[in-house]
Amino acid sequence: MNTPAHLLVGIALCARRSKPRTGQMAALGSLLPDLSLYVLAGVSLFLLQIPPERVFGELYFSSFWQSVFAVDNSLIVWGITLLISLAMRSTPAIAFSCAGLIHIASDFALHNDDARPHFWPVSDWVFQSPFSYWDSQHHAAVVAPFTLVAVILSSIVIWQRWPNVRTRLVVLAACCLELWVMRQWLLFF
Repeated sequence: MNTPAHLLVGIALCARRSKPRTGQMAALGSLLPDLSLYVLAGVSLFLLQIPPERVFGELYFSSFWQSVFAVDNSLIVWGITLLISLAMRSTPAIAFSCAGLIHIASDFALHNDDARPHFWPVSDWVFQSPFSYWDSQHHAAVVAPFTLVAVILSSIVIWQRWPNVRTRLVVLAACCLELWVMRQWLLFF
């Protein structure tokens, strides 16, 4: 899924209005597995002026980038984080950990040749799913409607749970961004 979809689904599934800070922590957990990609790609594209073809065709698959992705996309690391959160009985930390695990589980199911080693540090094995959220050669057109339904349902849950203007504007912006990015993937890939 695209990052806005991860954000909406993570908040809808892991945050509770009655539990202070779970919304922010679920948002952070939903975003953290993609943060390294944004930092690495942003520095490469905008500061170092490396062409996008090289960034996403070569650097993305480099051993350095993949070793960074292995850490923040590790089911093992996020699982340990959840166990620690449960032991601390910290509802915000549990929301954070669960949102990160949901993100990684959906990435596990929806990445093909761009998959990551989700079992680091135990294994460098990479599962290449037959499905991709963006690559039409791996059924992106089939995946997109399911993602869209998840985004719409998550948005409804968040709107009902936090009926304030600020939250609704953020949800609306995330939905629009998700639809725009989904459209780009389906048109060009």
